[in-house]
Amino acid sequence: MHQQTKYNYMKSKNIIITGTSRGIGFQLVQLLASQGHNVLALSRNSEPINNLKIEAVNVLAFDLSKPEEYKNVTHFIETEWKHVDVLINNAGALVNKPFIETTMDEFEAVYKTNVFGVAQMTRTVLPFMKKDSHVVTISSMGGIQGSVKFPGLSAYSSSKGAVITLTELLAEEYKETGPSFNVLALGAVKTEMLAEAFPGLDVPTSALQMAEYIAQFALTAQQFYNGKVLQVSNSTP
Repeated sequence: MHQQTKYNYMKSKNIIITGTSRGIGFQLVQLLASQGHNVLALSRNSEPINNLKIEAVNVLAFDLSKPEEYKNVTHFIETEWKHVDVLINNAGALVNKPFIETTMDEFEAVYKTNVFGVAQMTRTVLPFMKKDSHVVTISSMGGIQGSVKFPGLSAYSSSKGAVITLTELLAEEYKETGPSFNVLALGAVKTEMLAEAFPGLDVPTSALQMAEYIAQFALTAQQFYNGKVLQVSNSTP
């Protein structure tokens, strides 16, 4: 039995990742493909992944905030894969400015990617997932109640709190049939997004290091967790 379980988690899986043009998502695609998995990489800018020319990676130029584009994901799964083992909701949008200066349009744009996009992507993929499939959503320590908060991140951090609650609700709603739903609330990681939001801030964790952790978690953690948020941070935040 142990050998059978081990084999199940070693065999090639079909994995969808959003936000793959840079940072953690860009590293995740390469890492999981190198482990023998099939990857569908979704990003508004498809060029960085396309340029890698990895055989096991399919790329779709995709905007989470545009409802009409989700049918392209459905069509791909129906024609190429038939089922999905792992969905990693990694895409994120960030605005860093004082709350009083943040417009309704800016607030809405952040939520369209970070909350509505996560919900619609999950809704799109769910019909193709099995009981042992896994939906992993990347949140932030800023979305954790009681964590240190940063002025200027009212839209971003509140949106990251929203997907934590959404994940808990989905885990409850699908607890009998699967898949499993979990959230990783990341601390500061050395990415382009962090550099844009906090110029000059130096942090110890690289995008590749975090991608290695997320990949392992996405492939195996549904055995141990469902509806959980794990705080992945070696610092404050």
